[in-house]
Amino acid sequence: MLTGDETTVNDLDAEPAWKLRAVERSTKAAKVRAEQRVQRFLHAAQSIIAKRGSTDFTVQEVVDRSHQSLRSFYQHFDGKHELLLALYEDALRQAAERIRDAAAAHDDPSERLRAAVQRLFALSDPDVAGQGPLVTDLSPRLRVSHPAEARAAHGPLIALFTELMTDAKRSGVLRDGVDPARAAALTLGTVVVVAQAGSISEDEVWDFCSRGFAGR
Repeated sequence: MLTGDETTVNDLDAEPAWKLRAVERSTKAAKVRAEQRVQRFLHAAQSIIAKRGSTDFTVQEVVDRSHQSLRSFYQHFDGKHELLLALYEDALRQAAERIRDAAAAHDDPSERLRAAVQRLFALSDPDVAGQGPLVTDLSPRLRVSHPAEARAAHGPLIALFTELMTDAKRSGVLRDGVDPARAAALTLGTVVVVAQAGSISEDEVWDFCSRGFAGR
């Protein structure tokens, strides 16, 4: 048995508590700084896209507009394709948040779905908030060049629509035999493509989709 003055080998090998606290504090600070640098690169790229209406820009232009270094850029991104993917993921994540807010304003599961579909339709319009190139240009390119990453980027939207479809199924809104996850994927794809084509209203889109999964 050890006395009060004795220590174990593990005690001797352990890092001092003050050192662990200092390292943890510096790691957190470094993480915050890295996130801030990344956000500046994203904002710079978004600004260029909005001004040009195109994703045709160079890494150096993004670096110059962000007032950071080329070295810093490549510390955070493997190249332009990774920056574009980050922009795309961020746009879809924000879209999912806005759609969730729109759906949450309704109590009825059917009305929540309707609000979500119509909000998605509006957000998928290429003319909305300068997002045109991300919707019409970048999206199909990423599906070809980086299919796995593109699918992952759609994760928040797929999860949200699956959740809404599942709630609708529990309430008896969906037709018998309709799988919520598959209905979510089909609805999501249909709405986005139709919104980009133009000349069709959000009410028409809802009517078409709802007849598919609800039969009415």
